[in-house]
Amino acid sequence: MRTRYKVVIAGCGPRGEFHAEGFLKNKDRFELTACCDLDVERLQAFGNRFGVSDRYTDAETMLDRERPDIFCFATLPAIRLPLVELGVKYGVKAIAFEKPMATELTEAREIYDLCQRAGVKFIVSHQQKYGPHWREAKKIVQNGDIGEVTKIHATSRAWLSQLGTHLLDYMLWFNDRKKVRWVTGQAFGTQMLTDSHPSPDFVFGTIQFANGVRGIIECGAHAPRLIPGDNVLRSPNFWFDSSITVHGTHGYTEVVTGTGWRAITKDSAGKLLSGEGAFDPLRDQPLYLNDLADWMDGLTDSHPCDGDITYHGFEAAFGLCISALERRRVFLPLETVPKDSLIARFKAELPSSQEYLDQ
Repeated sequence: MRTRYKVVIAGCGPRGEFHAEGFLKNKDRFELTACCDLDVERLQAFGNRFGVSDRYTDAETMLDRERPDIFCFATLPAIRLPLVELGVKYGVKAIAFEKPMATELTEAREIYDLCQRAGVKFIVSHQQKYGPHWREAKKIVQNGDIGEVTKIHATSRAWLSQLGTHLLDYMLWFNDRKKVRWVTGQAFGTQMLTDSHPSPDFVFGTIQFANGVRGIIECGAHAPRLIPGDNVLRSPNFWFDSSITVHGTHGYTEVVTGTGWRAITKDSAGKLLSGEGAFDPLRDQPLYLNDLADWMDGLTDSHPCDGDITYHGFEAAFGLCISALERRRVFLPLETVPKDSLIARFKAELPSSQEYLDQ
């Protein structure tokens, strides 16, 4: 049985617009009934563009009056837990929000535990894997075309809280959601610790998966440049310069967010196979949201970006941070989540440097 769900959105900026486009392209599954933003001019423009008549400047008032099935919010990472708490308070069935899950591990764990207790499903926007070039690389792996997976190498020019959580999610996706056993990490650079998505400028780590696959992650200022040309800090190419390479016993496949995929398989006789592709939220977002409706309807047991896999990936990402700070191997799941701020510890303990200025 397919249900049509009532949706409200908080946050009417560019990311909120992508979510609205995604919901409206699935009109048989969703009804977008209200929107909310503190900026009245932006709120009115959003409402006019998407034909949403019920408009609010306060999220709690919107949730109280609308009583939606789904609460979607597209806000900066510093505002996560209070909005999730509002969604739970007003009885939503599902919450959809932007990455990263939080800015600190303690808050991410609170969000996860709260939704688990309340029986509220949630998804986080690690939706690049809906792109056709990502799907092609995934198909190559699933079909066994590169043999048995042995190693997954992930890189991104953007820092851990910007694209690093994407990378951990995609590594888990390529590895069929096999959990991480332990991580070791190194971190340096302080420029991005004060960013809206705070983390060290560069994180390098080793990831051991439960099924024996080894992961390597290079995230931030000194990650390799895979897209030539204008690829300086915050340029368009900079944001699309992230990759996953899956190595197998008989070949490999690589996908780069901004340029496409390539592979050498056991049947390609050494020939390089390849195809183009680029991140397109207007194409990928509707697929990501359609999967939410299917999950809510009970047509699937999970969502590719659901709370379980999102929190596990986030814990792995911040496990790298704990390892860097405490100079030890960190086993997952964590027996206890540190209650202190890992970002504050980095600010206090990392030597002052601005690694991105070296590029």
